[in-house]
Amino acid sequence: MEAIQVQRQKRIAVINDLSGMGRCSLTVALPIISHLGVQCCPVPTAILSNHTGYATYFFDDYTDRMEAYTAEWKKLGFTFDGIATGFLGSARQIHLVRDFLQNFGGVQTQVIVDPVMGDHGKLYVTYTQELCQEMKGLVELADIATPNLTEACSLTGTPYKESGWHKKELREMAEKIVALGPDRVVITGIPQGEFIANYVCEKGSEQRLLRTHRVGTGRPGTGDVFASIIAADAVNGIGFDQSVRRASGFVRKCIKRTIELEIPQNDGVCFEEMLPGLRRNA
Repeated sequence: MEAIQVQRQKRIAVINDLSGMGRCSLTVALPIISHLGVQCCPVPTAILSNHTGYATYFFDDYTDRMEAYTAEWKKLGFTFDGIATGFLGSARQIHLVRDFLQNFGGVQTQVIVDPVMGDHGKLYVTYTQELCQEMKGLVELADIATPNLTEACSLTGTPYKESGWHKKELREMAEKIVALGPDRVVITGIPQGEFIANYVCEKGSEQRLLRTHRVGTGRPGTGDVFASIIAADAVNGIGFDQSVRRASGFVRKCIKRTIELEIPQNDGVCFEEMLPGLRRNA
């Protein structure tokens, strides 16, 4: 008798902070990855009442609990089809993520690193040069990296400029990041006049500059929305170019609807009511 193969639902471990309000990090990843048919398994790095863009917030660093938390997963023999990382606030957290990749990553595991270090040409105050080097080392272990323009400049030692980027400059920067280790890189949030662009670089494929019309201004959590779609698509076997196109298109639709509803800037984007339009199979 032919053996019956049981197909397990795919799952991604997402290592990021949990902010109760503000639509970012894990509160974005959980619903989006789940909607795309993948089990989202959070590894919290910190617990916040709301993200730090608000005037005041509660913050509980979870670093000291991360090892005990993931040790239980190791005892139970859990495995993951994908491991995705977001904001990491210290060298120790990055070291814990490296250990997590060693303990739970396999040949087939897709590792997606969003090197959350800064924006608009400035690194976050927590990011020292030492910490930037640690993040660069983590990017080396990724299959996919999703830096924004500021982060791509930091990873490659490229001077930042607000506009006037040529394809040749973007290609050189993307190829430097690919040379670190990832075979797929997308540099996000590149200003192009009335457009906003993403530069897509994948080993063995033609590189592309994908542009969409700019809508409104940047909001908290849009990078998390984008990276969550990229991560789910990666384990679902959807092509990288296609995934970037639909992630950027979805973010644009979310921003447009958020403006229509006059949602405050700090509250992020109202992706929830837009989820029905995000198809599981692109």
